[in-house]
Amino acid sequence: MKSAHMTLLVLALSLGLATSARAAGGADDCQGRGQTKLIVQVAGVRVAKGEMAITVYPDDAARFLAPHKKLLRVRAVTQAPMTTGCFWLPAPGHYAVAIYHDESGDRKFDRTAIGLPAEGFGFSNNPSTLTAIPAFRAARFKAGPGETRIRINLRYLR
Repeated sequence: MKSAHMTLLVLALSLGLATSARAAGGADDCQGRGQTKLIVQVAGVRVAKGEMAITVYPDDAARFLAPHKKLLRVRAVTQAPMTTGCFWLPAPGHYAVAIYHDESGDRKFDRTAIGLPAEGFGFSNNPSTLTAIPAFRAARFKAGPGETRIRINLRYLR
């Protein structure tokens, strides 16, 4: 393991993303209610197995990846090479998205024996995760009004 930062990444993904779930949804099955439609395209999916947990966080750095602090989540049936999730956001503004590919379908972010992520993950704006969990400001993007599309490149460490 390169550093304690990787351990923090694993912990944050486990806590921030493996909490309660919303119903599965795709581009035509948006979750939530609001003025702004957010389409999240997850690229680089290596196998159509399990679910893609796509989590939206509000414009609040203290809530980013924190347990039980998400705004919305969908668990979309995984499709390769791209999986899509859809949300209705409460209003135009700034948000951040974190995802993980729950290949095993156990609704947990699985890790290897040495603590590295065993499943794919990613964040809006595709910030670097080589040394640490990205800061909220690195994943923050502007949505709406109307429809906003973002593309997240999934990363697999194994």
